[in-house]
Amino acid sequence: MSGLTPDSPRPTAIKLHQASKLLEIHFDNDTECMLSCEMLRVYSPSAEVRGHGAGQEVLQIGKEEVNIAAIEPVGNYAVKLVFSDGHDTGLYSWDYLYYLAENYQALWLEYIGKLDAAGHPRKETN
Repeated sequence: MSGLTPDSPRPTAIKLHQASKLLEIHFDNDTECMLSCEMLRVYSPSAEVRGHGAGQEVLQIGKEEVNIAAIEPVGNYAVKLVFSDGHDTGLYSWDYLYYLAENYQALWLEYIGKLDAAGHPRKETN
């Protein structure tokens, strides 16, 4: 994944829907998405989740009920998401949020598959 460039899509609006645990993002290229708090949490760009190199990723388990407690701007290139489980070390750059939006379905299915393979099937929530 490449870094932020002058042509990278940038959010024009970010809105948290706490009841449904969805983060709505509108980008300046007319892309709109709804990313679940669970998805954002398990794909956090933090070292705690991603590890310090390839193959060191840590599967996040039991995050079905996680919500976002706060959204903090970081310069003009990212946001820090503070989650209800206390996790707050991931900086979500505009290009990473766009990557998640564009690849949501594939990444979600990959996460569900990893949970199943690890013997921790995802619990359905209301």
